[in-house]
Amino acid sequence: MFKKLLLASCVFVLPAVTSVALADPVEQTKGRFEDKFRQLEGEEWPTPTDYRNAAGEPGYRYWQQKVDYRIKASLNEATRTLTASETVTYKNNSPDTLRYLWLMLDQNNYKRDSIAQLTDTVSPSKEISVGEVRRVKRMQVWEGGFNDLKVTAADGSALPFTLNDTLMRIDLAQPLKSGESLTFTVSWSVPLPETKVVGGRSGYECFTKPGEDGNCIFLGAQWFPRLAVYSDYEGWHNKAFIGSGEFTLEFGDYEVELTVPADHVVSATGELLNPSEVLTPAQQKRFTEAKTAAAPVYVVTPDEAAAAEKGKATGTKTWKFRADNVRDFAFGSSRKFIWDAMGVKNADPAHPTVMAMSFFPKEARPLWDAYSTKSIAHTLNVYGKFAFAYPYPTAQSVNGPVGGMEYPMITFNGPRPVKDKKTGELTYTERAKYGLIGVVIHEIGHIWFPMTVNSDERQWTWMDEGINSFLQFQAEKAWDKDYPTRRGEPKSMVEYMLSENQVPIMTNSESIPQFGNNAYGKPAAALTILRETVLGREKFDFAFKEYSRRWQFKRPTPYDFFRTMEEASGTDLDWFWRGWFYSTDHVDIELADVKKARLNTRDPVVEKAWEKVQDDAQPDSLTAARNTGKTVVETDPATVDYYNTDDKWEPTVKEKKKYADLQKDIDPDLKEALAVKDNFYNFTFRNKGGLVMPVILRMDFTDGTSETVRIPAEVWRYDPRQVTWQYATLKTLKQAVIDPLWETADADVSNNAFPRKIDEQRFEVREGEDGPNRMKDDDLVVTPDSLKTQPKKADKK
Repeated sequence: MFKKLLLASCVFVLPAVTSVALADPVEQTKGRFEDKFRQLEGEEWPTPTDYRNAAGEPGYRYWQQKVDYRIKASLNEATRTLTASETVTYKNNSPDTLRYLWLMLDQNNYKRDSIAQLTDTVSPSKEISVGEVRRVKRMQVWEGGFNDLKVTAADGSALPFTLNDTLMRIDLAQPLKSGESLTFTVSWSVPLPETKVVGGRSGYECFTKPGEDGNCIFLGAQWFPRLAVYSDYEGWHNKAFIGSGEFTLEFGDYEVELTVPADHVVSATGELLNPSEVLTPAQQKRFTEAKTAAAPVYVVTPDEAAAAEKGKATGTKTWKFRADNVRDFAFGSSRKFIWDAMGVKNADPAHPTVMAMSFFPKEARPLWDAYSTKSIAHTLNVYGKFAFAYPYPTAQSVNGPVGGMEYPMITFNGPRPVKDKKTGELTYTERAKYGLIGVVIHEIGHIWFPMTVNSDERQWTWMDEGINSFLQFQAEKAWDKDYPTRRGEPKSMVEYMLSENQVPIMTNSESIPQFGNNAYGKPAAALTILRETVLGREKFDFAFKEYSRRWQFKRPTPYDFFRTMEEASGTDLDWFWRGWFYSTDHVDIELADVKKARLNTRDPVVEKAWEKVQDDAQPDSLTAARNTGKTVVETDPATVDYYNTDDKWEPTVKEKKKYADLQKDIDPDLKEALAVKDNFYNFTFRNKGGLVMPVILRMDFTDGTSETVRIPAEVWRYDPRQVTWQYATLKTLKQAVIDPLWETADADVSNNAFPRKIDEQRFEVREGEDGPNRMKDDDLVVTPDSLKTQPKKADKK
């Protein structure tokens, strides 16, 4: 039973109990009070507009541009180069007149004079890895980036353009007014990077080591000039691509023709339009069977892929794809690809069946056969429940040199089994198994965030990586309750939140020193806490689904997310956003003190007896106990009087009469209050980390029962550093602990219990180590009689 009483007419009697001394708070010239619950409106957040309203919804005048692409590209396997042209139709839905357009040429970050290459830094270590050496040497002889660029208007005339690192500005012949459309053509070529040597999100991998088949896997991404975003909150998004901040893009419709070697199998964004031209009748039949299969079905079998690997076709085939309302296009191409697929039921009426498909070489078996496509299907189900039904007809996972990257309807994922170099025996690690399942969940999940809920990745990485890592955590725990998750558990963020070189989550993508922890881990943990601890699942899930629904196929900012979560949950969360997203405070709430009190009944019989118990609990005088002689009182009876023989704990006549008089005309409210037998416990909480949070308090009682009270974060509103909270109960408290399930990312759980628990640790025994011994390392010895060295004698057999 929970009670909280404020009785002005009652007196608390505090027993002498062991408690922790409370240090004075640090004095500050500005005063010690800081309002961590002040509102963010007008402070860090932009003012609502007709485009984005105060509730976090798209406003009644919301707009975004539309960009359609018709692309024809050819892959030259020998030179590992793409040659292509695109016809772009740009619809200006903004209220502004545009005199030029900005396009992104992200592959230009491989140019030797790019910002990315010239600002690449290394650690001051005296070591360098083999991989770093390989990259340095490759970049001396190879240079990436877009070449042979040409831009023409619809009438065939040349359009002038200017290159600025990874950006290209096209100057228009006539201003493009609001509501108008413009069509133009760009042609180019681009060399693909060897991904495992120079890094990146696309490129190629060739199996040319001894015993391998000599074929390659090609992954195409950021491979065509793409329109930069023009938005209501920033205008042109023309920040150069330096390496971390990913790709802010516009939605549009794509028609793409990819001409590749005739024996290649192609996976790409969208739906295949010409299966009869590129697949055999048997493969087409198996693809149809896969739509209703209960488990993945091979479309291209391992035997067919093995046969293709044995020779290279001299001709080409053109694979045609169409994708509607997507923000990018990527593909994978190889004669090594095995292809499996299965249909997944989907709640979107436009796409009642989604084809979950995986493309992988024999080197990825049997791991990929077992887990890739099934992981896609699992992701479609979990994310569909949290956000909205999957909005596209296909979801694909492609194995290649890229460890994990996402694009509309297609993802690149890396883990494979390992083959022993000597025996050829095939095994896979636990890390590879769960790494594959996790990366497929994560990258397929990105098709929701940010491929559909189209956040600005280059500015706020956490909006796609953090939100997606949170949902990945939910999907992993739905796959296996013991899944070894990397991110999402609050306790996993403690070490990072205590580190020095951290920045707030609301930091630009290119300026984050600990990228994984800041953009992935911390926001994922924050959202877990928001769901499980602050809001509760019902309110969180409703608000999160509302955010997802509102911003599907639109471009939200962090403020739209924050406002929607508050508005839809009905909860003021400014304190939460400020602490978790705008500061580097950490969670460390100490249970500093517990005091027990009861009400003074004013009955002298009761109160004198209670005072005697408290007095008896105190030790006697040490000096008196150690004295060996008799006292005066013991040796001289004449010194003994009333005060030596009277029981001071017996109520006096006056005290009894006063209590009797009180009973005659006692106020009814006071009588009721004095009859309360509850124990009043005052818990003092100290916020040592600075980040205000709810206080989850578990109390264990002497009768064997326990009770947990979830105290909202607003308990800190009058003092964010230290507060005292009260609990009244007839039970007797045995011990108390805060955050017993480690759900708030508390950095120091050793101060969470009262009475304190001994912090158990383990010491490692350090063995003595000799210093460097060059003589020994050179196989030389000395004799007991001489310092002259001589070769060590051969060991006797």
